[in-house]
Amino acid sequence: MDRGLTGEYIPAIAGGVACEAFVPAPLPPNPPLQIDIKLQARINQAMLALGRLDAISSLLPDAHLFLYSYVRKEAVMSSQIEGTQSSLSDLMLYEMEGIPGVPMDDVQEVSCYVSALNLGIKRIKEGQPISYRLITEIHQALMTSGRGLNSRPGEFRQNQVWIGGHRPDEATFVPSPANTLEDSWAALERFINDVPESTDPLIKAALVHVQFETIHPFMDGNGRIGRLLIPLILVEAKILAEPLLYLSVFFKKHRQTYYERLNQVRLTGDWEAWLLFFVDAVAETANKAVDTAQRLNTLRPSDKARIATIGRQAGSANQILDALFEQPIASINKIIEITGLTAATVGKVLDVLDKELDIVKEITGQKRNRVYAYTAYIEILNND
Repeated sequence: MDRGLTGEYIPAIAGGVACEAFVPAPLPPNPPLQIDIKLQARINQAMLALGRLDAISSLLPDAHLFLYSYVRKEAVMSSQIEGTQSSLSDLMLYEMEGIPGVPMDDVQEVSCYVSALNLGIKRIKEGQPISYRLITEIHQALMTSGRGLNSRPGEFRQNQVWIGGHRPDEATFVPSPANTLEDSWAALERFINDVPESTDPLIKAALVHVQFETIHPFMDGNGRIGRLLIPLILVEAKILAEPLLYLSVFFKKHRQTYYERLNQVRLTGDWEAWLLFFVDAVAETANKAVDTAQRLNTLRPSDKARIATIGRQAGSANQILDALFEQPIASINKIIEITGLTAATVGKVLDVLDKELDIVKEITGQKRNRVYAYTAYIEILNND
């Protein structure tokens, strides 16, 4: 639906150059959303996929272990959109004080994303609403790495920024001036918290993501915070019990369409086209997450059946496999800590799992301080 411009352009100065910044009108859209048969059918498909995803989190025997790895996968993908080179293996190595294969700043940024996401979910489950207090606390956690410290962690920006282009008057988009951020966020916060009227949570998550990206309240980290808001809203609404829906892979895969849909909303007010894209992202992502969980769920008994063929070492090998489900990349010392087995036993069994069964792979090439990866587990997570 073409509503025309969904806000207003106002004069601004960025980097000493005159430009026009965009201030979005408050949500909900006006005129109201037109949910036709096609859009409703796609919304229904997305909700069905979310229901399956929520169910799988309660059916998995070790849902918290799946969540541990899946959250880290999202952190990697969301940060890669912003230009980091860190991989899932780099992050897990860093978390156990190993040396990642990329610049330290990159993996620190990804680690901070994990902390920010976990903090946000913790606050939501404590009953805290999505508010200025929460969003700035999450931003503070996100921007505690070396590069982030220069971006006013936990504070709204105080200057004009622009996106794309080498100068603001030729930018792809110039977001709201700093002196409008307080009012724009206050209006968005009311909408998020169903004031004055409630909005379906899935639709709310879609609209809020666009509005947050348009307001662009922070100096840096807006994309990651904007993507974090989606699972936060769905967990708060109890659509999902755990934060298992992350759209970064879909947005990265369809980056050009993603940016076109955001810009289309601002220029023409076509929220319905954005909603079609968003609910397709939700359906595809949720279904893939369910498939990933199911594949991981069948991996353990399959590998345990292989382990049963090695004789007297099978009991210790099963303990090590369980440890690797808890931490798919782990040092010998970490495996000893988790299992309580002796260093000699762990070393011998890992050699069998590596060289005979090809279940794990030593990834440092060192004789000391060796680190092992549960390769099939990592491959399933990296499938996208």
